[in-house]
Formats: sequence, C-alpha cells, structure tokens
Amino acid sequence: MYSILLCTAAGAATFLVLLLGFKLSWWLAFLIGMVVFTLAFVVVSRIIMKKVMAALELAGKDLQAQRFEKAIRGMKDALRYGPWQVYVSQQINSQIGMAYYIKRDFSNAFPHLELAFFKNWIAMGMLAICYLKRQKRDKMVQTFDKAVQWNSKESLLWNLYAYCLAEECKDTAKAIEVLEKGLKKLPGDTHIIENLGHLKSGQKMKMRSFGDPWYQFHLESLGQLQKHQMAAMGGRMQKRMTVRR
Repeated sequence: MYSILLCTAAGAATFLVLLLGFKLSWWLAFLIGMVVFTLAFVVVSRIIMKKVMAALELAGKDLQAQRFEKAIRGMKDALRYGPWQVYVSQQINSQIGMAYYIKRDFSNAFPHLELAFFKNWIAMGMLAICYLKRQKRDKMVQTFDKAVQWNSKESLLWNLYAYCLAEECKDTAKAIEVLEKGLKKLPGDTHIIENLGHLKSGQKMKMRSFGDPWYQFHLESLGQLQKHQMAAMGGRMQKRMTVRR
C-alpha cells in the first residue's frame, strides 16, 4: 500500500536525521520516528478515505436516481485510490458488483463480486448466488461459510444460505444444519425459527417477510415477483376502498 510505504519512508528519514544529524540515542530517534510514522499514516488515511467516501456518496445519489452507468463510472474511477489504503479496492469492488447485480447484469457483476470485501455480507451473498448459477456448489458453500463467519449477526444471510441449499440445491438436511448454526448466533430470531420449522415439516422457506433486502438477490422468478406485487397492490386498493366506505 502506497500510504504505508510513504509513511514508513517519513518515519525512517526522521530516525536517520535525528540519529546521524542530531546525534540522539537510537531508541529516542526510533521513538520519534514511530510517532512521525503514526501521525503521517493517520493523516494520509483520512485524506484517502475522505476522497473515497465522497465518490461513493455521489455514486449512491446516482443509483437512487437510476443513473446506473454514471454511478458505476464514478466508482470505477475511485478504484485509483485502492493502492493507497488497505481494503479500499475490495470495498469499492463490492459496491460496483452490487450495482451490476441489482440491475441484473450478472456477467459484469461477477468479476467485481469476486474481489468483494468479506465483511460486506450482501456482496458475499450475491457472489455465492453467482457461483450457484454457474453450477459451482462447492464455491457457493465456501463463500457463504466465509460470509457467516464474519457477519454472524445477519439473519437474512443465514436464511439466504439455507434457501440456496434447500430450494436451489435440494439439500434440506444441510439447510437445516445451517439454520441451527444461525440460531446459536441469533437466539430467538423469528425468521430463523419460522424457516427452520418450515423445513423440518417439509414445507418451503418463507423469505418475502424480509422485503426489499430479499428481493435484491433476484432468487424469485419475475412471474412470482409480479404476482406478489399485484397481490400487494390489490390489498392496498381493498384497504383504500374499505376506508372510503
């Protein structure tokens, strides 16, 4: 990382100047050099992260306005800050991959999701589903396992993992095992408890209660999604008619 190299050079230069130029003891020169390194690293890190966050914030506004291509161009441009800071490239690639995935451009989403930050559970979930669609179950399981390891408090992630196993891979036993592990991390979680009960009784998992966070993974067919939207619209219309009466 450029920031580490730059700050190390600043600390080393300070050490040598104090040791050779001012004839300070080596330990005092080293201590001051470490202080310079730390301060320089903090300052450089803040400058880089400020630039990255500004780029992502602008991209977020473009995404909200449905300007996908402009948002993606802005995030790709921000990748130039990647060599300066640890995990910056991974975090930006996570956002790019998610943007492509949400607009159903899975072929362009995949290479960016492969570089995603492991603590971004949404991006990791999308990557796992990409592996699933490519008939790479082992890679899907590895990706989900890594995701739940670092994001063990995300109920939807545990349910998504189990759904892919039960509904897509037809491995109900493994799905039950996953949800039981999730319940140990999230005791009392209603989503996990309900879906665990559904699987044990031979029923399908219920995911729609998660709302939009669930739909962004595009595991529902367009026909099913349209039926759900029409049912919801009909319910709202009936409610308005009841109110008017």
